[in-house]
Amino acid sequence: MKTDLFDFELPADRIALRPAVPRDAARLLVVKPGGTPELTDRTVGDLPEVLQPGDCLVVNDSRVIAARLSGLRIGRGGTEPTIEATLHKRLDGSRWRAFVKPAKKLAVGDVLRFGTEGKVCFLGQLDAEVSEKDEGGEITLSFSFHGPVLDQAIAERGDMPLPPYIASRRKPDEKDRADYQTLFAHAEGSVAAPTAGLHFTEGLVRRLRDRGIGLREVTLHVGAGTFLPVKADDTSGHKMHAEFGTVSPETAAKLNEARSKGGRIVAVGSTALRLLESAVGKDGRLGAFSGATSIFITPGYQFRAVDLMLTNFHLPRSTLFMLVAAFSGLESMKRAYAHAIRSGYRFYSYGDACLLNPHA
Repeated sequence: MKTDLFDFELPADRIALRPAVPRDAARLLVVKPGGTPELTDRTVGDLPEVLQPGDCLVVNDSRVIAARLSGLRIGRGGTEPTIEATLHKRLDGSRWRAFVKPAKKLAVGDVLRFGTEGKVCFLGQLDAEVSEKDEGGEITLSFSFHGPVLDQAIAERGDMPLPPYIASRRKPDEKDRADYQTLFAHAEGSVAAPTAGLHFTEGLVRRLRDRGIGLREVTLHVGAGTFLPVKADDTSGHKMHAEFGTVSPETAAKLNEARSKGGRIVAVGSTALRLLESAVGKDGRLGAFSGATSIFITPGYQFRAVDLMLTNFHLPRSTLFMLVAAFSGLESMKRAYAHAIRSGYRFYSYGDACLLNPHA
């Protein structure tokens, strides 16, 4: 399909720079596709009434690391340029793949020094050598620390990797260290939040369970590639980034059981949905899964694992908007987004949400 089909105009003032307070006060647009889609304005706090007893929410429990590091290139002499690195894929105990700006200032063998002070690095700075550099500018950093010590050093020096549409308008701060984590986050490894999960509070989870609505956790470590635009003119020319995920045997069995009793599987976010669709068999039954997935979902895809989807509002021309268009229909989603823009909904990672029903 032509990428232009997934384009739309979004006023800049619709981009949320902070989350709703409390989190479950965010607005919720319920979308039921059709010739003229049924659009209902609610709040996330209404989920216990909108969903049915026996339904089961599936959330991503991945935790975001403070993956954005600022430092200097050192050792060449002369000016030491400032470098910003966003870690996005751990290779082993001391090496990470990273996107850097400005990439043209770096070559293999250069050393970067991050931060100035730290509880871990009092004997020296957090240094890393550029051990590889791709033609596109992506690099491999080999750090001077290893394992848990490196993890702590990165946590001390790094900033939360806010998406570009927020980071270009304000700097990350201490509030983001809490705001950009979901209630369920405990498996460290993401460099972007599974943002649909940001709307949940302890009180909302309690009310969902009291109504007989289940909640199961899966893990998909979100990569920085989630923010990369589709540059190809046609979706067939886009290569999806791979991310590592796991679905436990127990979770798969519980979800199959819920469905067998008439309950609906509700994916909380595109990450949970993509992982479940990677773990489902042709018979529609979920199985245990552990590995990389690069599934790219566009209109025409036949969903087997998921019945409803809770998700935020996504960027134009993005793989995420293509996914929701596949789930609820492109025309239905265009009308839903137009309604959201007219009605003052807040967009993107810290914005409002929608609950999507599948198109017929």
